[in-house]
Amino acid sequence: MITVTEKAQAKVREYMEQASEPCRGLRVRAFKLGRHTFRYDLTLVLEGEARDDDVVQELDQLTVYLDPSSAEWLEGTTVDFVSEVTGTGFKIDNPQAKVTWDDPVSQKVQEVLDARVGPALAAHGGWVELVKVDGDTAFVQLGGGCQGCGMASVTLSDGIRAAIVEGVPEIREVVDSTDHAAGNDPFYE
Repeated sequence: MITVTEKAQAKVREYMEQASEPCRGLRVRAFKLGRHTFRYDLTLVLEGEARDDDVVQELDQLTVYLDPSSAEWLEGTTVDFVSEVTGTGFKIDNPQAKVTWDDPVSQKVQEVLDARVGPALAAHGGWVELVKVDGDTAFVQLGGGCQGCGMASVTLSDGIRAAIVEGVPEIREVVDSTDHAAGNDPFYE
């Protein structure tokens, strides 16, 4: 199941009280975009919107509804409400979105992608995943707003490649293994 912190429950209850219609709880959904990349959707469940196949979790201040396909992808997830320098909002910590590699070089590349590259791409609706490391070459896949984007080659060379090569001396080359022709909603066309 999932955890919703007291702070997040209180914020959801606040939204429920402000709603124009009676609310039953919070729906949490996960959409799998890549192998380890998810997009999340948090919505209020109004009267009559609960479904028979929902996975329902009763918490202290809140009822949480998960659709069956999301339930397995959200196992162990924590939903929090945070106020940080970068903004205020719900923060989702999903252990299934955390990637670990047995190979130490691959793990270093992953850490660079998670800390330095991923947040910048997410700001434009994109994401990147490490596919594999072969010798001194890292293979990555871009998605979201980056898949099919006219600036993808610049993002790869000036952003992703530069960050990986600087952060992981064992890597000399980064190869984009993305099918850019299949992109649906690129940030720049």
